[in-house]
Amino acid sequence: MAIKELTVIVVFSWIVCTTGIISSTDKVAQLFRKEKDLLESFSLYIDAEEKNVERMKSALLALQLLTYFDPENPEKTTRDPVAAYKLVSRVRREWLTIDKYTQWSFYEKYQKLALEIPQLQDLDGAALELIRLQEFYKLYPHNITKEKSLDADEAYHIGFVAYYEDKFQHAFLWFLYSLDRLTEYSTTTKKQLLYSLSSSAYHFGSLPVAIYFSQELLNLDPTNDEIKADLSFYKSLLLQRNSNTDIFTLNTKSNNPYEALCRGEVDERTSKRQRALSCRYSTGGGNPRLMYAPVKEEVEWDEPLIIRYHDIISDREIEILKNISRPQLSRSQTGKGTISDIRTSQSVFLKEDYTVACISQRIADVTGLSMESAEPLHVQNYGIGGRYEPHYDAWDNENERIATFLIYMSDVEIGGATVFPKVGVALQPEKGSAVFWYNLHKNGTLDLKTLHAGCPVLMGNKWVANKWFHEYGQVFRRPCSLSDRE
Repeated sequence: MAIKELTVIVVFSWIVCTTGIISSTDKVAQLFRKEKDLLESFSLYIDAEEKNVERMKSALLALQLLTYFDPENPEKTTRDPVAAYKLVSRVRREWLTIDKYTQWSFYEKYQKLALEIPQLQDLDGAALELIRLQEFYKLYPHNITKEKSLDADEAYHIGFVAYYEDKFQHAFLWFLYSLDRLTEYSTTTKKQLLYSLSSSAYHFGSLPVAIYFSQELLNLDPTNDEIKADLSFYKSLLLQRNSNTDIFTLNTKSNNPYEALCRGEVDERTSKRQRALSCRYSTGGGNPRLMYAPVKEEVEWDEPLIIRYHDIISDREIEILKNISRPQLSRSQTGKGTISDIRTSQSVFLKEDYTVACISQRIADVTGLSMESAEPLHVQNYGIGGRYEPHYDAWDNENERIATFLIYMSDVEIGGATVFPKVGVALQPEKGSAVFWYNLHKNGTLDLKTLHAGCPVLMGNKWVANKWFHEYGQVFRRPCSLSDRE
């Protein structure tokens, strides 16, 4: 860059000095010297650019050696949340490296590309979702990184995010994981990790551990007065109170039925009741379209009635819906039209083209409900740790959502179940199937047992599509009742 600036200065001074040269033969004579300076500067500039190109080639080779991906199936590559985190981290690191060697402002193509590069908040968000998955499924760093290990720097970053979210036990465990993977090539230092371990242990309330790592840090840097002060402070606190908090062991007990169902902790009484339920071929109450091709109907629960329809949508239709949706996906909102942390997915309401219309007609046939006031088909794709916390689909509106038809467009390896915490039911995603339930009793009141949630996706890629039916137009399809029990 210094050579480039020198060239600009020389050229600029040459232009200034040649102003009015034809009025002086001496000025014209000076052009010979200036011409020589100009060409020499240009030669130096070319040499510098050639060296820069060599550096860029070396950087590119180094980045390519660190890159692992499956270009044929990117969805398979990112089914693991750790792999997804590593991808975000790697692309951001690659961008910062490339940015050192290039002048993006000169290239419109790269200006547009820069807008799509993960920012620091994206990387922090991916780290936070990993931590939430750990909290939810009670996982240690070595559990969640079985298939894709993280290096010391990546683990330190996750610990750093956990620390500033006041999740000190998880921060400590990630710092410990990072310390175990520290190498001479790591940018994170042992001093940083020892300090972080000591501080997170102190904030968690594990004073003996905080003292141990502070002493290790003091052994590494005996002249550091700040470390001496921290160590003295921790020892004085230990004398005042007994601190036996175990920072190394996660608490695996939880009284939250939503979390328990997601982890597969199903009550045996629920399992016994489910085994008594039935399955059958259905014509949707005698619908002519289903007489020769009845649908496979399975009762998943009896109260509230939850029905699963198998093979309700083909793989070809699923791919069409995904391809239509991908360019239009945006962050999902709550019923009030706001973005919330309780729902982490991207979604889109699809316009009624031929494929969507065929699917909607099929849904109407099997449910027997009118599409008069139904919402457009709503496609969702869940991200890293994607979830939807317990909620009701009915919002207490005048024209309420009477029923929900939820289509599973993918299998999910671990997590991603639809659970009903009030009744203890967990429904696993099964590609091509759909589940259906009524949100309201026949008397129009909310069925409190329909509280449901989407469990965090621990491994896999979750795609679903919803069709919500409203009350208007259903008066002859699902007659009202005046009974308090219906």
